[in-house]
Amino acid sequence: MAGVLRLTEIYLPIDHPPEALPTAVHKRLRVKPEEVANVRVFRRGLDARRSDAMAFVYTVDVEMLDEPGLLTKLKGPDGKKPLKHLGPAPDMAYRFVAKAPEALASRPVVVGTGPGGFFAGLLLAQMGFRPLILERGKAVRERTKDAFALWRDSRLNVESNVQFGEGGAGTFSDGKLYSQVKDPRHLGRKVIAEFIAAGAPPEIEYVGKPHIGTFRLVGIVEHLRAQIESLGGEIRFGSRVDDIDVRDGRVAGVVLAGGERIAADHVVLAVGHSARDTFEMLHRRGVFMEAKPFSIGVRIEHPQSMIDRCRLGPRAGDPHLGAADYKLVHHCKNGRSVYSFCMCPGGTVVAAASEAGCVVTNGMSQYSRNERNANSGIVVGITPADYPGGPLAGVEFQRHWERKAFEAGGGNYNAPAQLVGDFLAGRPSTALGTVLPSYTPGVTMCDLSACLPDFAVAAIREALPAFGKQMRGFDMADALMTGVETRTSSPLRMTRGEDLQSLSTRGLYPMGEGAGYAGGILSAAIDGIKVAEAVAMSIVGPSAP
Repeated sequence: MAGVLRLTEIYLPIDHPPEALPTAVHKRLRVKPEEVANVRVFRRGLDARRSDAMAFVYTVDVEMLDEPGLLTKLKGPDGKKPLKHLGPAPDMAYRFVAKAPEALASRPVVVGTGPGGFFAGLLLAQMGFRPLILERGKAVRERTKDAFALWRDSRLNVESNVQFGEGGAGTFSDGKLYSQVKDPRHLGRKVIAEFIAAGAPPEIEYVGKPHIGTFRLVGIVEHLRAQIESLGGEIRFGSRVDDIDVRDGRVAGVVLAGGERIAADHVVLAVGHSARDTFEMLHRRGVFMEAKPFSIGVRIEHPQSMIDRCRLGPRAGDPHLGAADYKLVHHCKNGRSVYSFCMCPGGTVVAAASEAGCVVTNGMSQYSRNERNANSGIVVGITPADYPGGPLAGVEFQRHWERKAFEAGGGNYNAPAQLVGDFLAGRPSTALGTVLPSYTPGVTMCDLSACLPDFAVAAIREALPAFGKQMRGFDMADALMTGVETRTSSPLRMTRGEDLQSLSTRGLYPMGEGAGYAGGILSAAIDGIKVAEAVAMSIVGPSAP
């Protein structure tokens, strides 16, 4: 009788041969190889507590030919509990909650093609609802050309850029696929499985901190689009939603920039954290929203080799480990928290503006993570008390500092930059040090304190030396800071009820990062699945697929 058990905490040297894992499983379970039908890695993490004795830590799902017999044997004649770190593997299979009726009165509309919008559309298509997906920007390859136009020639397209277009902001990132959200239904496994089917590397299913990288994400996005279309869904680019039709507290349709009205009684809002004009329109239409905390700061760059030495010691450069990352936090005397955000090993700092006259930074890595610098956001947590004035006040707060950065950079989309040593000493930088900037089109050396609120400057000045104690060299004088990082998350939340509909507008489903319900590719995609299920059940009610 076959069964699947989960075995945890299997430690192996990082350079172990492939056969070492099944051998360790057989030894731990005290079974012969022929008694095991299959061993599948569920998770592989890194134990780096001792730099001279690093190990991979495996969690595996073991399919036994005779699970009851094994458990009886492991209990022994005294009937004691089986081995520690052994238990039944959970059922992680995804099951659709509904199926579209043969005669569908109105197809649902999804606004936005970031990870949340894509997965809402994909799930709706897989359940037979033939969604119409509207995207203000361009298809991903054309959008990539527009992003490079800013990076190389300082030409910003406000409708097609790092923030807007097929794939959303996550396309121009490290492609991180890990999250701390609670996921009792294992919806993240559904997301990972779809990414792998679309061309992502198979190891993202089990590595501790999976990532894909920007260039690979382009092809994956195109495969997801093709799947949605093959299932009857439709995706329209260059289709900015400028208005929504609300009647008696319920959505009745959307209006595009060209004036076209599309009737719909189920509209999913997956607009991302930078759709400021959409936020303003929704606020005018009475959609309930409220200000929420976010963070503001800068990007910091170090030589990746230095980060590797700090984190991996004598194992720095080991191909089994790749480029090292870090996660830092410091609680300041002024009550602020400063932390590293969206750390990109072996990556680049990228221009991420979506509005004219603003400078915004973000981080990006390719799958190989082999660029010379490591970069991360160093950001300070803020709350609505820092920007009073209603639900849109956070947007204006972001704009203010992005415009300051544009001015300090020279008014040509160069970014303002400063050496850490000069920032800590309170003097402007006039020349680069040993760390060369990766940001394009270029940087202008200056005093970054003019581009951040005073409380953020004070907090970061306190945090950097503290980080230097945690990671030797982090506060090195030549480390480079580039401003500003403002789009850490949405500055507002479009609050929704238990049925995931807007509190104020029935049939409207705010979701993902833009609505304040996600913080990254994986969490946004999971939220997309949940919203797709809510839409499906609203249309047909719970039913067997």
